[in-house]
Amino acid sequence: MWKPFSPKTIRGKIMLLTAAITLLITVLTTTVCFSVFQSFLRKNQIQSTEFSLQVVSNNIAADMKDIIYFSKWCFSNDTILDYLETFKNQDKLPTISKDRDSLRPVALSTHSRLKEEYYRSNEYMSRVIISSNNINNFLQVSAAANDSPSYSAKAISQESFFNRLYEANDFLWIGLVKDSLPKTSREPYIPIVRPAYNKFDSEIIGWTYVEISSRLFTDYLSAYPLPSDSMLFITLGEKTYEFHKGGWQEVQKPYTNEEKLAENNALSKGTQVLSITMNGGEKRILVERPVEGMEGWSLSQVLSEQQFSQQKYLYTLLIMGICFAIVSLGVLLVFLLNRIIMEPIRKLSRKIDDISAGDFSMDRSMEWDHELGQVGRGINNMSENIVTLMEKRVDDEKQKKDLEYQILQSQINPHFLYNTLNSIKWMATIQNAGGIADMITALARLLKNISKGTSSMISLKEELALVKDYFLIQQYRYGGGVAIEYSIESEDLYDCEIHRFTLQPIIENALFHGIEPKGMAGTIAVTAETAAVSSQKALKITVRDNGVGMSQDTIDRILLEDGDAQNKTEFFRHVGINNVNKRIQHDFGPEYGITITSRPGDFTAMTILRPYVIHLENTSSGKEDL
Repeated sequence: MWKPFSPKTIRGKIMLLTAAITLLITVLTTTVCFSVFQSFLRKNQIQSTEFSLQVVSNNIAADMKDIIYFSKWCFSNDTILDYLETFKNQDKLPTISKDRDSLRPVALSTHSRLKEEYYRSNEYMSRVIISSNNINNFLQVSAAANDSPSYSAKAISQESFFNRLYEANDFLWIGLVKDSLPKTSREPYIPIVRPAYNKFDSEIIGWTYVEISSRLFTDYLSAYPLPSDSMLFITLGEKTYEFHKGGWQEVQKPYTNEEKLAENNALSKGTQVLSITMNGGEKRILVERPVEGMEGWSLSQVLSEQQFSQQKYLYTLLIMGICFAIVSLGVLLVFLLNRIIMEPIRKLSRKIDDISAGDFSMDRSMEWDHELGQVGRGINNMSENIVTLMEKRVDDEKQKKDLEYQILQSQINPHFLYNTLNSIKWMATIQNAGGIADMITALARLLKNISKGTSSMISLKEELALVKDYFLIQQYRYGGGVAIEYSIESEDLYDCEIHRFTLQPIIENALFHGIEPKGMAGTIAVTAETAAVSSQKALKITVRDNGVGMSQDTIDRILLEDGDAQNKTEFFRHVGINNVNKRIQHDFGPEYGITITSRPGDFTAMTILRPYVIHLENTSSGKEDL
């Protein structure tokens, strides 16, 4: 269905192809760049938010470390514990006139030590109270000089959070609470209440109270970059607060379905990047950073989609600029291709039209110094040689007719010779010359076998028949001093395929180079059986003689080069052992072919190995008894 839109000219195809490639590159570039840029923007936004949260988190963690250290100092310092032990049973601090046990100096000294440690500790502790179990005797230090009412210990002990923190096994974080002590309202704070134990046993002799101002968070977040559609939360134990207009507002988490993103993109361990669903159904991303060393404390921020959209818009403009540049380059490429390629093609086309009209003159201006110039040179060479080629075709037709005549004549000659030998055979039979008749019969069959077919493959039965005729002639030559034996493993081997003239050169080698030099009678044994080569069924034929044998050097020379070719008759000159070996390996591979084993003065065995294949053209219905 695309044929109507497919241009027929090369120019049109080049332009269409260039436009398609340009469009494909543009689409791929746009897709990849948009995906990469969007991923980069989101990753950059996540990591930027994580870094900001980490800075605030580290500062809060450092301050809280100092505060917790101070709180532990309060209920473990010997001076503080001595004070609590001294006043644990006192109803109130005695006046100067009634201070027989010098309790007031102890209280003043302890208070002075507490103030000293307080003022050199963290600035975000707004109040510290050290009280005995009798709440009438307590020490108090606060950030504001006029913010130390005499009922502070009693007020704190009556707060709803007091018993819960006092009885906890360790520091417990319940979030921000409102300060009820001063007459003027202050910012909310985080309370720490811990019992104080006698340093010699587990008796509780008092308690310590540390008040942490919420400025611990707001001071670090005063310059925090928070877009209008983003939200910043702090989780303190079991409560969550939102940072809004410079203050903290307790909220329930306005999102659900917290799921970790497959690609975290966080810079440091501990940071979590979550996909959340806001209460309105909008999908957002939340970055949460724990406060190190503070169990249950964390800072989290919902990322700004407005900021992300603004950055994405800028990157979109950049991508559009890249696409415009690619399209412009594509248009320029089309123009250049049209000018560089199409003009030479038009000139070549005109020259081809001239040649088709009979003008075979050469045009050297077409032989440019580029690929189309090679085409121009080829056209000029074609113009120069076309007449010669036409004349050569006429000569080839004439030679073809002569060759066909010679082939016909070569087919007539063997048949004529075969008929002549057949006539001589009958004359010898009439004259009772049986030996001559047998030799002529064997020679006639041998010639007939050579002339009757051109196929390189015959059956094993046909090859053995040829060997039988050849060996019969040689038996008359040697006066019956040689014999041949056949051992065929099974009848189906007769139908196996084998190269024509495979066994004859090997039999000839056994006669001329094995038995004849021995100067006495000899025997040749031909064995055919099945074998296996690389788990494939194979045909194995062994020709063994009891002649003089041969050395390893002679074996190597026979397989590497046809060394005895000069001693053969002209008829078998080109079918030596090396030739047979090469034919088998050429057709079936190096794992097949001829191997020779011999022991000088004893024997020589040549083994032929080739695949087991049934000769399909074999139509014989029976096997000749050999």
